[in-house]
Amino acid sequence: MTRSISIALPIEDRARSYAFYQETLGLKPIGEPAEDGVPEPLQFRLDERTALALIPSGGFSWVIGGREVATPGISEVLLGLSVASPEEVTAVVDRMRAHGGRVLAEPEQQDWGFTAVAADPDGHAWQIVAESEGT
Repeated sequence: MTRSISIALPIEDRARSYAFYQETLGLKPIGEPAEDGVPEPLQFRLDERTALALIPSGGFSWVIGGREVATPGISEVLLGLSVASPEEVTAVVDRMRAHGGRVLAEPEQQDWGFTAVAADPDGHAWQIVAESEGT
């Protein structure tokens, strides 16, 4: 059996999230657009076996059995994206900021790589990193 992984995040606005993830991280949506121009369900392909699903908060709560959805600014997970260079880290963070994201940690060199952390408009934190050679 071939396994696949889906990472699901709660969102408030489908159109905003659809545009944000395409324009900031360059993710490609899965499926054909619905009447609102956004695929339903809203998913992006991360690799051949991994997808990112963005689910409106009410539906997300229903899927997880009525559990309360964390409010924006509360992080239960840190998503990571590796890029090729420090310049690309800065470019991704700049695009995230320009499209309604919030920078949580400005781009800087660490012992293990050049990194920054930025949140999408719903508060989901992404660590963008260009690893140092040898790590």
